[in-house]
Amino acid sequence: MSLPEDFTLLQVVPELDTGGAEQSTIDVAQAVVAAGGKALVATRGGRMAARLESDGGRLAQMPVQTKNPLVMLGNAARLVDLIRREKVSIVHARSRAPAFSALWAAKATHTPFIATYHGVYGAKSRLKRWYNAIMTRGDLVIANSDYTRDHVLAEHKIDPNKVVTIPRGVDLDRFNPNWVTPSRLAALREAWGIAPDDRRVKILLAGRLTRIKGHLTIVAAAAKLKAEGREDFLIIFAGDDQGRTGYREEVEQAIAEAGLSGQIKLVGHCDDIPAACVVCDLAILPTTVPESFGRAAVEPQVMGRPVIASAHGGTTETILDGKTGWLVPPGDVDAWARALARAIDAGPGELASMGALAANRSRQLYSAEAMCQATLAAYERVLDAHA
Repeated sequence: MSLPEDFTLLQVVPELDTGGAEQSTIDVAQAVVAAGGKALVATRGGRMAARLESDGGRLAQMPVQTKNPLVMLGNAARLVDLIRREKVSIVHARSRAPAFSALWAAKATHTPFIATYHGVYGAKSRLKRWYNAIMTRGDLVIANSDYTRDHVLAEHKIDPNKVVTIPRGVDLDRFNPNWVTPSRLAALREAWGIAPDDRRVKILLAGRLTRIKGHLTIVAAAAKLKAEGREDFLIIFAGDDQGRTGYREEVEQAIAEAGLSGQIKLVGHCDDIPAACVVCDLAILPTTVPESFGRAAVEPQVMGRPVIASAHGGTTETILDGKTGWLVPPGDVDAWARALARAIDAGPGELASMGALAANRSRQLYSAEAMCQATLAAYERVLDAHA
């Protein structure tokens, strides 16, 4: 898709560390640069900033993650200066706190404003609902799944024509089993302490160490399997605690008390998720609250791995129960133990067959290219409306 001449995009995201919103920011910036435009990202920074700049994007470092009203006003002034200096065409906010500064700056400079709802935000008070509604006060709202779109419409009662669904996308070049070399697999196995001849079924839970990701549900379910005499599985928890040391210690204690130190490994942050998917036989996403989309359920499918996930939120759209994976009641330890046992007993042939169907489907529906093209089309729509 061609962009208008001298098109400049400014995305505003709290940090560029890890996560779906951050990856989408990087993907869209790359697409804008590839289409001949300029891509700016206002952010506190993070480990993905180097990737942004290597792709041709530019970093505008400022404390946009703050919820301090005075600092937010300062950010708005900084963004106004940036928008005018760089002749920004569209401002795209990807989180609530920075959306306040970004919207103020966009209105002050008469620049079109778009926001992406990357999550389903709860609101138990009028004040919180007002705070969440900042994401709907621009020209267009992008929802990352139909589940999220339904929530936005029900919560904020806005014009349905103002809300479009654009599912998150996976980089199909990066997530390509053919590019995962034996040396990458060997390096990961060595880092994780997995012997080359380990024949256990390996199960990946990729995601930051936070309670809502459901690690404790899996520990309890694994304990049930071990109590039945099963030791034919190895579960990998791959993700940062991001300062949640108390929760990490709670998970470690639960593993130790259940005698599962040989069956569950906490391996920390993983930079090579494609290789992690190949090392493992299947993936799990046992979230206790609904994921608005759930990239961790799509990436393994793209790599040909079936996924077991909690039956709520966006995963009910991305997983075909019994065909590309299994959907399980969230937090139900017995149900999760049964699902894990069923997947382990399926054997390599059935897992491979499900994985092939998962790869074909997810590659068609959830590519980064499709997400970026739809996002650029949304930009074009908003620019045409302003023109």
